[in-house]
This record gives sequence, structure tokens and C-alpha cells, in this order.
Amino acid sequence: MLSPMRCLLLLALLLFPGFGFAATSATFASPQDAVRLISAANQPENGQVKLALEFIIKPGWHIYWQDPGDAGLPPQVRAAAPVTLSALTFPAPEFLSLSGIGGYVLSGHVVLPFTASHVSGNSIAAQARWLVCSDICIPEHASFTLALNGGTSAEAGLFPATPSIVPSPYAARLFRDGVLSLAGPSAAQVKSARFFPYSPDVLVNNAPQPLSFATDGMRLKLPLAGKTPAKLSGVLELTDPSGQMQALELTTAPAAPAPHAPWWLLALAGGLLLNLMPCVFPVLAMKAVAFARLGGAAHGHIRREALGYTAGVLVSMAALGGVLLGLRAAGVAAFWGFQFQSPVFVAVAAWVILAAGLSLAGMFHLSMPGFIGRIPAQHSFLTGLLAVLVATPCTAPFMGAAIAAALALPPLPAMGLFLALGLGLALPVLLLAAAPHLAARLPRPGRWMAVAQKILALPMFATFAWLGWVLFRQTGMPGLAVLAAGAMALSLALPRRPAFAAIVLLLLPFLHAAPSRPALTLPGAQPYSAARLASLRATGRPVFIDLTAAWCITCQVNERGTLAAAPVRALFKTRNVAVLVGDWTDRNPTITALLAANHRAGVPLYLYYPPNGAAEILPQILTPGIVERAVSG
Repeated sequence: MLSPMRCLLLLALLLFPGFGFAATSATFASPQDAVRLISAANQPENGQVKLALEFIIKPGWHIYWQDPGDAGLPPQVRAAAPVTLSALTFPAPEFLSLSGIGGYVLSGHVVLPFTASHVSGNSIAAQARWLVCSDICIPEHASFTLALNGGTSAEAGLFPATPSIVPSPYAARLFRDGVLSLAGPSAAQVKSARFFPYSPDVLVNNAPQPLSFATDGMRLKLPLAGKTPAKLSGVLELTDPSGQMQALELTTAPAAPAPHAPWWLLALAGGLLLNLMPCVFPVLAMKAVAFARLGGAAHGHIRREALGYTAGVLVSMAALGGVLLGLRAAGVAAFWGFQFQSPVFVAVAAWVILAAGLSLAGMFHLSMPGFIGRIPAQHSFLTGLLAVLVATPCTAPFMGAAIAAALALPPLPAMGLFLALGLGLALPVLLLAAAPHLAARLPRPGRWMAVAQKILALPMFATFAWLGWVLFRQTGMPGLAVLAAGAMALSLALPRRPAFAAIVLLLLPFLHAAPSRPALTLPGAQPYSAARLASLRATGRPVFIDLTAAWCITCQVNERGTLAAAPVRALFKTRNVAVLVGDWTDRNPTITALLAANHRAGVPLYLYYPPNGAAEILPQILTPGIVERAVSG
């Protein structure tokens, strides 16, 4: 469907057919351009002759490519029957942004070849229409008559000896978030890139196309104007650091998750197994205390508590999923646990966990103000919100694939996967709402609860200490001092004046001035970079990559329990395996690109590159046996 701008331009061509008209002239000339019809041979061969429209366009003016972009019309040519003409062949376009409109244009000396068939006689006539633009657009129209008297054509040399657009030698895939992945080109080869689609209305033409790189090639974020097309064809222009441009023609199909894959089941299982991860233990301690208070209570009351917890988990998971999908739609690379890359978020999370621990320790009674406080089972709802907050630094089995699938799907099914993940996390508690006989087995309240509650406060304090360590890795001693000052203020305010606890938020601006800590490393490891990986692989050396973060509990457990273990270190030494560590504690575009290239939604990510061959992705829950099988295989 033509846009309103294109309709107006086409109407102008129809209403003013004589504008710029030269009826029988071999060359059309105007203050903007000079146009003529040329041939590669002066006589037909088997009724065919190769022709071209040649444009000499004055500086500051342009005509339009086959897909003109937001506005404009490409040149058109026709001939009277029985002659038939093929489509014009266009060279690589230029991108033009003017007043918020993105156009695909041609300028300077332009030759548009085409083939005429069923040609007889010693001449051929053709009519052409085009639009030439600068600050204004002028429709032009001319008729050309070209003699075909035999012999050699003087214009044969004007036809391109080699096409300006060549088939792409690189494998390309398009993902549903608009990322065009090209296997091969590296940052040393490509300085800038832009994709020009053959079909109109596929892209937001004037929007930027951010370029990034991974170990296997380049990534170009295309600003899709609607749903991901079933097939994408067009021209990709790659410019190297010297300014040399190469135009590649490519056709690709979306590399989305297979529709038959049970992603919702994987998400449900991942959420269920998330309850076994260390991150969730403190929240389970809170829930255990809450249910201990309900021993002997009516099943209806227990059901409300369980449903309140489930509602809190689902609301928090929906909010997290919405933020992730919104950032992806805006072209920002966001992954599971991304919020912990912000020192401000880490500090706030630590203070919330500390407040929960102080409440369990009996220093004050934790309640929720406002409309949530009027909802039954308010503490269970709060605990559900807190469960998702502390669960994000952990990754359970099946979660990585399910979240990666969610980020590649359209918004509605993607949100369904996030809710399935939340349902899995809440499932153990939700069973109490559906099974009265389980609720009946809850222990009766008693004096033992006061002791148990204080003991269960210890995991909350341990979580606060861990978040303090994360903040120290991100910001150094200044950030840790800010956290400690806030903790002291909370400890003084909550038991006496809970409303004054909000004063800790005034400390947050001081976190931005703190210096960054150095990257995490394993013994004998080197920091990851695409160049270092390429150099090691060029020498034929096997490489193990560990993408990690200080706030990723799963990463820390794997590193201390597996990668730093003596047998694994000895194996790496014996096999001459180079270990590269990528620290994603703070935002790092290089590591983000590597995660995207391997279709992972966050850390940990473990890759093993054998001396010759493609990388193997290892499970997120790592054991020495898994590493040994990968390296020895």
C-alpha cells in the first residue's frame, strides 16, 4: 500500500505529464539532471537488447532507489507492445535523512540497466518517469527513441562490468527482536553497516541500526515497523575502517524458537527448580515462618495466604518480564538479572532484605502501607514480590532456554512464558491452597516459633552481606560505606519510626561517584575479548569461556565448586586449555553480544572451543564431570 506522500507524488506525475517532457529527444536535460537511453549493442540478439537509463544528476539532487523509503518514487520505464521490458537493475543505494524522513536514494552518475525483449526493426522507443529531489521534488517524464543500426555501441562501456551488489557469502539469520545476525564479519573488518530492504514498510526507515559484534560475527539491530517478516530480503552495506563499502544481497528467514517446542513447560519446570537455588532460600525461610504461624488455622485462611504469595510472585514476574520486553522493543539489550548491574538497585535490594531480616529477628513488625495493606494475606503478597527480587541472580536448569525463547517471541506469548516461570516458583506454596491434607500437617504455633524465626533471620542477613559484597565489587569502599550508612539508619528507624526509613533513599546519588572494581577472574584466567579468543583459536589452542557476574549466585557456586577445583584446573593445564572470563557484573557490550550470539538470556554461560570445531555450550549447572567430558571429548 502506498503511503500518502507517495500517492501525492504519483498524482503529480499523472496531472502534469508534460512537465520536463522531451518527446523525441535522445537526451533529456533539465537544471537538475540529464537523462538518456543507451544500449550495450546496436542490434537485437534473438529479439533482445540490453538497455539502460543513464542519469547525470547535479550535485545536491537525487533520484530514488527501488525501495524509496519513507517518501519518493523509483524511476519507471515502459514500452509499447509487443516489446516487453524487464525490471530496472539498481545499484547500491545511499541513505538520506531529511526532516525526520529516511530515504534510500541514488545520486551522481547512475546507470539503471534493463532488458528489452521481442524487439524488431532498427529502433526502439521507451518512455520513462522519475522523481528528482533536493529541498523540493520535481517529477520528470521523457520519451526516448534509440536507433539500432548494427555495429558496436559507443555506450557499451557505461554498463557496469561487475555488479555493485554481490550475493552475501555470509550465513544470515533474523531474530524476532529484529536482530540481524551475520556469521563472519568482525570489528576489524566492519566499521559501520546499514540494511536496505527490498520491500517497503518493513523498517522504520529513519531509525538507527545499532551495530555490535560477537565471536561468530556481527549483529545489526533492525528497527522493524511491525511483525517480523516471514522472509527478509535486501541489501546490506558494510563499510570497512578505510571507508571502502561493500554491498551484499541477502535473503534470510527468522531464526525464532520452533513453534512445537514446549517452552511454557520448560519455564514452569525452571521456576519450580528455582526454589532449590541458593537465592530463594531466604524467602523460603520467611514463608516457613509465615506458615508456621498458620498451624491449626482454617484451610480457607491458609488458602488465602498461599494465593497471596502466588499473586505477589506473578505480579513481580509480570513486571520484570514487561520491563525486559519493553527494553528489547526499544532496542536495548536486556537480559535476566540485568537490574543487578545497577549499584542503585543492588543497594535498595540489600536494604529491603535487611528490613525483612530485622522483622524476622523480632526487632519490628513488617507491614505494607496503602491499598496493599488492605488486601488479605498482605505479608504473603510482599513475600511473593520479594521472592522474584532475590531469585533473579540465580538461574535454574531450563530457565535459560525458556527466557531466551520469551525474548524472541511476540509480546503476548512472551509474557505467558514469564508468568509460567512465576507459577513454577510459586507452585510448592500453591499446593497448600489445593491440598487440605497438606495444610493440616502444618505444625502448631508455640514458643519454638520465636527461636525458629530468629534462626531463619540468619539467611536474610547473609543475603544482605552477599549484596554488600556485590556492591563492593561494583563501586568499591565508597559504595560499601553508603550501604552501611543506610543499614545503620534502617536499624535505628524501623523499630521506632518506620516512616523515617525512607531517608536511606537520599544516600543513593552518592553511589554513582564510586570507582569501579576490577573484573572477576579464575586462577590463571585472562579477561575475555573477541580479539583474544580469535588469537587463541588461530593458534589451535582449546578455549574455555566463563561468562559470570558477582551478583550471579549460580556463577559463584559453579566457579568455586567446579572451575576452581583442583581436578578441573589440572585438566585445563594438561590439555593446554586457555580460560577466558567475561565479567558481566556491570554492563559490557562485548559480553552482551556474546550472550546474544549464543541465544542466552543471561549468565552463566559456559563455552568450550575445541582446537578445531564449533563451540559447545555447557549446562548452566556445572560439575567437574561435565567439564571433563567436554574437554576430553
